[in-house]
Amino acid sequence: MIYKKPVSVLVVIHTVALDVLLLERARHPGFWQSVTGSQEDDEPLLETARREVREETGIVATAADLIDWQRANRYEIFAEWRSRYAPGVTHNTEHVFSLCLPEQCIVTIALEEHLGYRWLPWREAAAACFSWSNRDAILELPQRLG
Repeated sequence: MIYKKPVSVLVVIHTVALDVLLLERARHPGFWQSVTGSQEDDEPLLETARREVREETGIVATAADLIDWQRANRYEIFAEWRSRYAPGVTHNTEHVFSLCLPEQCIVTIALEEHLGYRWLPWREAAAACFSWSNRDAILELPQRLG
């Protein structure tokens, strides 16, 4: 069995007007989040972020489009998802990125991962997220855009 690496990215996709794209998890209806995904092999984290954005939304971003926040969050992996990781792995390190688009766009979701998507004003998006790290990143957007 090939195990997932306990290293991932969180990519907050937002517009200049601070509308945030959220995706609804297929395995957990009602759980909304930004783009997330695990690093593969020795892939650079920036490439992980680009790949996950493309796979989960159909948006093709360049390396220059993504902003690496130079932030890593460490959290406990939910028990129900631990079987995807090597025995004994209980925590994941998540690296935060953002992608600013000029305006909302139609996205093509990965149906095996998500049920739907929606664009929400940043405060509503933060409140809708089940993940504390996702919520905190969205709440920081206005300061980051300065």
